Amino acid sequence: MRIGELADEAGITTEAVRYYEKVGLMLAPARTPSGYRNYEPAALTRLRFIRTAQTVGFTLGEITEILSLRDNGETPCNHVRQLITQHASDLQQRIEDLQAMQSDLSRLASIAATADPTGEDGASHCHILESVD
Repeated sequence: MRIGELADEAGITTEAVRYYEKVGLMLAPARTPSGYRNYEPAALTRLRFIRTAQTVGFTLGEITEILSLRDNGETPCNHVRQLITQHASDLQQRIEDLQAMQSDLSRLASIAATADPTGEDGASHCHILESVD
């Protein structure tokens, strides 16, 4: 199949397919005599895997590692499990950090609601942010 058809089937752009090829995520396809890329059906499966892995937060580097293991005949399941565990932990930490930030902003919003709205309290700058711990 040609690149446009492959991209449409995968729900991405032809530029993305070319980029994945350039960075080594996609194997270089055979070319027709006129120079068009001619992808095998397995390319669609590989593209779908790449997109799914990106959706759950894997980096292109991590996806490259997984595909390399698979391409070398190894089963990448243990590596994928480790990545999933690490990403879940990282995500939980980010959620906690965002919740702390939300709490700080809510507290600052309350302080701002009672602050001098004109800023005419003699200060040369806004004191609201000085309340951040």
